[in-house]
Amino acid sequence: MSYLITPEYYSPLLDLKQTELGIKQIKEFFQLNLSSELRLRRVTAPLFVLKGMGINDDLNGVERPVSFPIKDMGDAKAEVVHSLAKWKRMTLADYHIEPGYGIYTDMNAIRADEELGNLHSLYVDQWDWERVITAGDRHIDFLKEIVNRIYAAMIRTEYMVYEMYPQIKPCLPEKLHFIHAEELRQLYPNLTPKEREHAITKKYGAVFIVGIGCELGDGKKHDGRAPDYDDYTTPGLNGLPGLNGDLLVWDTPLQRSIELSSMGIRVDKEALARQLKASGEEQRLELYFHKRLMNDTLPLSIGGGIGQSRLCLFYLRKAHIGEIQASIWPEEMREECLKHNIYLI
Repeated sequence: MSYLITPEYYSPLLDLKQTELGIKQIKEFFQLNLSSELRLRRVTAPLFVLKGMGINDDLNGVERPVSFPIKDMGDAKAEVVHSLAKWKRMTLADYHIEPGYGIYTDMNAIRADEELGNLHSLYVDQWDWERVITAGDRHIDFLKEIVNRIYAAMIRTEYMVYEMYPQIKPCLPEKLHFIHAEELRQLYPNLTPKEREHAITKKYGAVFIVGIGCELGDGKKHDGRAPDYDDYTTPGLNGLPGLNGDLLVWDTPLQRSIELSSMGIRVDKEALARQLKASGEEQRLELYFHKRLMNDTLPLSIGGGIGQSRLCLFYLRKAHIGEIQASIWPEEMREECLKHNIYLI
């Protein structure tokens, strides 16, 4: 219950039927725009992968994947995906995708260790995307160009929602503000990383924080990132380390920032070796995915994930992700939500 925000005087702008129609329209419209902006083709993705191959996303390195034995494979263990960060890169290679083009997919996952609340559910649905790049694309300006293209799709989608439901007024700023996590730390030295996110996003409306996972000037990280997909150690914005980041927007009903997307230029061989060594995870070099990368059988790429339910929550001005998706919630949370006009599906 400590993670539940109950906005005072909250009243949904849409009823259940309007909400379901809005979700459908947002998902159809946004993925079409995302595909057009980044030249992505849709592919089918797995719900689970084999354990021990280094394919599953390790997130912050502490989350436990849901796993189960496969009877017809001698009880070999399968893991429900956390995300498809590594699987997508292998798929780019298998499909022989050329530079400048890529793939996207509907990713469905179960994250059993999530701390349930307004923005976090056991069930995760996002658009996972990945695009082939060249060695000359591995710089901060290219990352910013891709981020701005995605943000442009978000702007167009917000206007489509307004056309459907005029009571939902557009609020996204015309331009996205970029800042490095270290610059953000220096700007708000007495705040926690999450409080810094709220402060900077409230000021600008929409922000992309560069350098997620790299060590900052105080010896700490803004937030954790697995060492084997995003490149967070190569110099990026203003010479500071990091070719990745998180896209956040200011959410009026909850009066806080919410992360809609995480993305980045992926590690090359040098960055992989460097980041695994720094994190004490060099044994991963013996795993299938990592061997393919070190053997030059995977393309250079950029990629990320965009939360589908969170995007809909933001556009439809909802107060809880359970108003967008069907999941499991503590009974006391359901009861508290009902008292505040928050109707969980």
